[in-house]
Amino acid sequence: MDAPVTPPAEKYINRELSFLEFNQRVLHQAGDESIPILERLRFLCISCTNLDEFFEVRVAAMKQHLEIGARSAGPDKMAPQALLDEIRHRSLAMVKQQYEMLNEVILPELAKEQIHFVHRADWTATQKKWLSHYYHDEIVPVLTPLTLDPSRPFPRILNKSLNFVVRLDGKDAFGRRRHRAIVQAPRSLPRIIRLPDKLGEPGSDNYVFLSSVIHAHVTDLFPGMNVAGCYQFRVTRNSNLYLDDEEVDNLVRALEGQLEASRFGAAVRLEISHRCPQDLCDFLLDHFHLGQADLFTVDGPVNLNRLFTVCDNGQRPDLLYPPFTPGLPAVLKTGKSIFSVVRKRNVLLHHPYQSFLPVIEFISAAAADPKVLAIKQTLYRTGADSPIVDHLVNAARAGKEVTVVVELMARFDEAENIASANRLQEAGAHVVYGLVGFKTHSKMSMVVRREQGGIRRYVHLGTGNYHPGTTRIYTDYGYLSSNQNLGEDVHKIFMQLTSLTAATNLVKILTAPFTIFDALIAKIDREIEHAKAGNEARIIAKLNALTGAQMIDKLYQASSAGVKIDLIVRGVCSLRPGVPGLSDNIHVRSIVGRFLEHSRVYYFRNNGKEEYYCSSADWMDRNFFRRNEACFPIRQKPLKQRLMKDLQLFLADNCQAWVLRGDGTYEKLRPAAGEKPVSAQKAFLKMLSA
Repeated sequence: MDAPVTPPAEKYINRELSFLEFNQRVLHQAGDESIPILERLRFLCISCTNLDEFFEVRVAAMKQHLEIGARSAGPDKMAPQALLDEIRHRSLAMVKQQYEMLNEVILPELAKEQIHFVHRADWTATQKKWLSHYYHDEIVPVLTPLTLDPSRPFPRILNKSLNFVVRLDGKDAFGRRRHRAIVQAPRSLPRIIRLPDKLGEPGSDNYVFLSSVIHAHVTDLFPGMNVAGCYQFRVTRNSNLYLDDEEVDNLVRALEGQLEASRFGAAVRLEISHRCPQDLCDFLLDHFHLGQADLFTVDGPVNLNRLFTVCDNGQRPDLLYPPFTPGLPAVLKTGKSIFSVVRKRNVLLHHPYQSFLPVIEFISAAAADPKVLAIKQTLYRTGADSPIVDHLVNAARAGKEVTVVVELMARFDEAENIASANRLQEAGAHVVYGLVGFKTHSKMSMVVRREQGGIRRYVHLGTGNYHPGTTRIYTDYGYLSSNQNLGEDVHKIFMQLTSLTAATNLVKILTAPFTIFDALIAKIDREIEHAKAGNEARIIAKLNALTGAQMIDKLYQASSAGVKIDLIVRGVCSLRPGVPGLSDNIHVRSIVGRFLEHSRVYYFRNNGKEEYYCSSADWMDRNFFRRNEACFPIRQKPLKQRLMKDLQLFLADNCQAWVLRGDGTYEKLRPAAGEKPVSAQKAFLKMLSA
């Protein structure tokens, strides 16, 4: 007899609410006293950035769907308007907590370390004098205050920019009464100003917010009129980019137009000083076509993200995480060329504990090696001034066949990717853009080299982007190999990406949108059969997100059959673990720590014939069906043993792990009395870094 299951509406956790739970875990780090104070400030900023993007993308899409009359609910069956109401309720509570954390915890702790954010009421006479000069020399020349009247309409407000609404009382130079004005803070101005050392106590660092300086001198902008109030505000806009793949004839041109338009997309949220009177709030809400539910009042600067600069300015390294030097596998310390090493053995790198430099060297050596005939590469996010792009440019200029598949639709990195694509094209590389509607998210490089005995292909496959910046803070796996079958598979996938033909008869690699989903379902079915036969059945998956309803249903089926399932899901998870009769055998945990857990690893016990895969794909419908993804096996025994050891560390973590309950909330794990503390990330640092 089949085990009873809960009603369909109870089977899934809402994706958006799960994201807010993840962001709550990030915010929790800001209050962790075991973390250096500037890193706690960084976690606070990250939680604010995450919430910004959530409103720009997810909330914006929900509001847009409602506006066009869409009323359909997701797999969790939560009605769209009810979901927006719950998002507002939780977001308001989170924003309140963020500012309480800033004002009551972070700033006082920073002050103990002689880092002060000086309120304008506390400026000394010498500080006032210096800031007055700064205001007139640096700020006034680029300010454009705008008094509002019928001939001077409300200015266009950039997405997430700093602005002020000013209440005026009096007449202008032409004798006409004025009531309101808008002051926009130019993007060229730093939002946080560090005061010269001589203006503070010896050994102290003193900062002032740009908003405080403008506020203190706002009366200077409206001579002859009384400024009755000045209040900072910020508008979050819809940043979704919509391109119709049947209508676009030039993707780059269309995307550039969309990027420009998105700076002034539909408003979705208004943040404003908590001191702002209701009538001015209503005035702004009316102008931006927002309702009271879209208003967030804040007790502090409207953009906490700007505090990142204090974490990264290098003034107080003693208040940051201790630095470390990424290590190298012993095989890469021999001084031999990267090709001679990889020709003899496969290399598995675990970033950031192990250096990303071998990956850069792989491309650099290929660019300079006269035996290399061709380089093929996918680029999703590379960052500005990418050394990978530099080496690809050099290779193209040296006459090598360079083919690069650039995904222009990598959210928030579109402009940088367009710039990289232009550089590569100018150097003579073949640049192919990801197909609209099917993002190229796989992480692959291939080097074709003429050697004694014929042509050999060398490949790099990864779970993360070719971005040297994020490889220092994201955990990912990278795999270097010269295996013939693997090289043939990568070659076929590149042929598919450039020619849009089918990549058939792949031997090792699974790809989306073609084979990953079906293959994973088949592997889960195999575990179900092993469980039904009385054999030990086990699945472990480390992911960034799990939302696909079909995949979740299959995991529920496996759980009911007796398969033991451990899921390590950093962020959004729509699966409900531990529900009697549905998911008794499923356990879900999230690791939130110094590094962003970004690697994807899948393990299937397969009745003792264990299978391990690394992948660029999360278990989401978009990754399975609307992206190009690569999932590659790790088959060498030492590397499989290493991956299992890594997974066991994540499952043993009792310091940075959060366990998901069936109701969608998370519980922070702490070592029990007498239990040894285990932090996976700290263990990896100790084992792998130099």
